[in-house]
Amino acid sequence: GEGHALNLMDDESIHEFVDWFSERYERLDILVNNAGIHLDLLSQWKKPHLSDKGIELMWHTNYLGTFLLTQLLLPKLEAAGDIAGEARVVNVVSELHRWGDKSKLLNILKTGGSYEDGYNSWKAYAQSKLAVVMFTNELNRLEAAKGKKVIANSLHPGPVKTNVAGKGLKGNKMILMIRDTMSCIETFFLKTPEEGAQTSVYCSISKDLDGVGGKYFKDCKALKASKHAYDLDVAKSMYEETLKLVLK
Repeated sequence: GEGHALNLMDDESIHEFVDWFSERYERLDILVNNAGIHLDLLSQWKKPHLSDKGIELMWHTNYLGTFLLTQLLLPKLEAAGDIAGEARVVNVVSELHRWGDKSKLLNILKTGGSYEDGYNSWKAYAQSKLAVVMFTNELNRLEAAKGKKVIANSLHPGPVKTNVAGKGLKGNKMILMIRDTMSCIETFFLKTPEEGAQTSVYCSISKDLDGVGGKYFKDCKALKASKHAYDLDVAKSMYEETLKLVLK
């Protein structure tokens, strides 16, 4: 099938993708937001690395890009819900969302990724993933309140053996060399891509989840997310303020 380029750090690219999709399809039954980055696995960045828009890279890609794409595709999802009885949004996050702090989210949103207590890329990644979990829950609540048949869930895929880690270790030749040497051992404790995709597939098509939204999944089972993820006031404020920011 045909496809189209999409860069979640580029609002214009997102709009172009949605325009391309909308011209070809009247509905969208399932949206899986799987794209995400962590480019500093050794925590060497001493300050935020910024996108072309001056926004911290992981915040822009993992949260703002995901939010904008989903929001622009929402009419197509709602159309699918009306026609087929249900549409689903599946947001791939991480267990590291538990490191996030809800009290800092609005400041990060307003400043484009400023961290008052100093920058750490792992904490920045965690904040972006907590924001996505809260966005997922609020989107599910809002769609239900409108009487729309769109459900949204988030999930942790688990540790998966892919080439993604190589990008996060870029420039560290010795570490990359060691990792290549140890790659055979990784197969014993990392999931294959097929195994890592199972929870995404489950949340996308399982009949067990008909009408079930606002949940967090791991290994195809619903778990409690971080307690921060269930603050309705922060989730509502984040949704409203993010909407103003990305659609202005």
